[in-house]
Amino acid sequence: MKVKVSRKAHFNAAHRLYRKDWEDSKNSKIFGKCNNPNFHGHNYEMIVSVTGEIDPETGFVMDMKVLKDLIKVEIEDYLDHKNLNIEVDEFISLNPTAENIAVVIWKRLRPHIHKTNELEVVLYETPRNYVTFSG
Repeated sequence: MKVKVSRKAHFNAAHRLYRKDWEDSKNSKIFGKCNNPNFHGHNYEMIVSVTGEIDPETGFVMDMKVLKDLIKVEIEDYLDHKNLNIEVDEFISLNPTAENIAVVIWKRLRPHIHKTNELEVVLYETPRNYVTFSG
């Protein structure tokens, strides 16, 4: 019997969506306001879920305190109040779209989650725009 446990967290970050190999007019046409050369920010909300078997000894799929601390160190401390394009290594050459941010979050968490458990990241860029990634 598999059970999914989830932890909600948040971080604030600035970014600019653009491609260096495109002209300004094309970047503006494709990315609109998100292409602001002075960047713009979001209050990102995320839900990290781990799915797996319940451990018969602890009754946990995963200790939620461990998940909380993992999210704090690997995600919140790493991304919070940062300019993603400038201060976060992954986004120096990767466009920081919500889709790509969710994948980066997943990749940072995956090595710390037991290999038999599934990992899912839901990232809200706005209350109405969100992406889900599970690899």
